[in-house]
Amino acid sequence: MPDIPLTVIVLLCLAAAAAGWIDAVVGGGGLLLLPALLVGLPAGTQATTALGTNKAVAIVGTTGAAVTYVRKTPIDVRTAIRIGLAALAGSMGGAALAAGMSTEVLKPIVMVVLLGVAAFVILKPSFGSAPATGPATRRQIWAAIGIAGLGIGFYDGLIGPGTGTFLVLALTAVLGLDLVRASATAKIANVCTNAGALGIFAWQGAVLWQLAALMAVFNLAGGTVGAHTALKKGSGFVRIVLLVVVFSLVATMAYEQWFK
Repeated sequence: MPDIPLTVIVLLCLAAAAAGWIDAVVGGGGLLLLPALLVGLPAGTQATTALGTNKAVAIVGTTGAAVTYVRKTPIDVRTAIRIGLAALAGSMGGAALAAGMSTEVLKPIVMVVLLGVAAFVILKPSFGSAPATGPATRRQIWAAIGIAGLGIGFYDGLIGPGTGTFLVLALTAVLGLDLVRASATAKIANVCTNAGALGIFAWQGAVLWQLAALMAVFNLAGGTVGAHTALKKGSGFVRIVLLVVVFSLVATMAYEQWFK
């Protein structure tokens, strides 16, 4: 592990805890964790090392949040795993295509989509607040596998930021879930995609395991607290956090696109 000042390590651990909380509630914790690693790691560190370490940290918090959700709220674990496996396949395809495509062209499109999502959530307060009227139909499940799994998984491999948030939105819209159950299902899908990505980064030797292990403890604590918070506060609270994360994602992508 490179020589990192103690102050920086403490700040990275605090960022990991905050990212775990955000990710457990509505997704998007990577918006905080990955930039923190990119800034905190010594100059000259490969970007893939930051990405690999990020995945090693995030998978722990995501798994903890998923376990908390499964224990506290009824979800269809089988459907969640099927979506996760599809997302894993989609992310591999997106990563393969990313090498030959400029993501700068796609980022403005993603920002417009996000702003449209935010407007929809604001103008339709009932979105994600009512429980599903019954079990999902076969057609809904296959639509979720295609859209939330393959589609958003592909986006994760191609661009990445906000994948968890997109999963929550897609699962709410396609399966008719409330935001809390959508967050729970998204966490299981995220465990699958994080595991696949971590396997690749570990094979490439792009993970700082000692730093990741320390940060993972804080990420796990943040993720567990975040899941409990979402379950206690309900869909209305998740909706507010969702809007904050969406606008933060748009601001981050706009800065990277036009001002960095």
